[in-house]
Amino acid sequence: MRDDPTFVEQIRRDLLDVRWPSPEEIRARARRRSQRRIVVSTVVLALAGVSAVAVAAPRTSPPPVQPVASASPTRHEITTDALLQPAELSQQVEVQLSDSGLGEPVQLDHQLDYCRTSQGRSDGRKMSILSRSQTLVHKQSPSVATQSKGVLTQDLFRMVPEAATQLFAELDELVAPCAEWRSVGQVKTAEGIRTMEAVHRWAVVQRGFAGDDAAILRDSLTAPRDVQTGQPLADDPSPILMAVVRVGDTVSVLRPWAGGTEADLVQLAVAAAARMCAAANPPC
Repeated sequence: MRDDPTFVEQIRRDLLDVRWPSPEEIRARARRRSQRRIVVSTVVLALAGVSAVAVAAPRTSPPPVQPVASASPTRHEITTDALLQPAELSQQVEVQLSDSGLGEPVQLDHQLDYCRTSQGRSDGRKMSILSRSQTLVHKQSPSVATQSKGVLTQDLFRMVPEAATQLFAELDELVAPCAEWRSVGQVKTAEGIRTMEAVHRWAVVQRGFAGDDAAILRDSLTAPRDVQTGQPLADDPSPILMAVVRVGDTVSVLRPWAGGTEADLVQLAVAAAARMCAAANPPC
């Protein structure tokens, strides 16, 4: 073993020779440093035109932070609980078909869209973030292929909140060009292909009866008439009705197939609004 001290041993010996200041001396040095910092800060602030009084003032403790109320979590997915349930309809129905989608346009009615685009206007649709749809049919119906057996379709959309409120603000403007619109098309009959016409009269007939916003749209249309003879194919049909309801950032479109009244549709819209609370932001 070497006689020379190791590096570690040498450090230990050197430390024994170090003079450590007393606690009183350490506190005194700290006070002098604090005073020097105050003086330097005072000079800097004085040069900047700021009163030095603020520097010499004792520091106050920051105000206690108030606890923030926990925000409700943002809801994204739309579950089936947010849709109308069969028991909420007056008829015996069941869910025959359901679907979901992402980034789809909010369509109120394809005929309303065609009325606008045939006049060179935009269809006026708003975009959704995601959606869920269902078709309710009479119980024991084998399929939804026959429209007369259908009861109700419902589309439920989640939208950007501004777009959802704007949809309702623009409803009157949306249907105004179709207040009296003549639709012409060809129909296959027993006598062959015939050119027929019908007049559609769109209007917003009720508002504000459910949720944050609600409206009923009605299309009072005439029976198709032969353009050449002027003869109708049948009596004038019942008006086409639909309800549009908003709760928070969700919008539901309800379309009964046939036979329902505006009062019936209002009741369904109220029930739909209550269900939509399960998906809406902010929550009900």
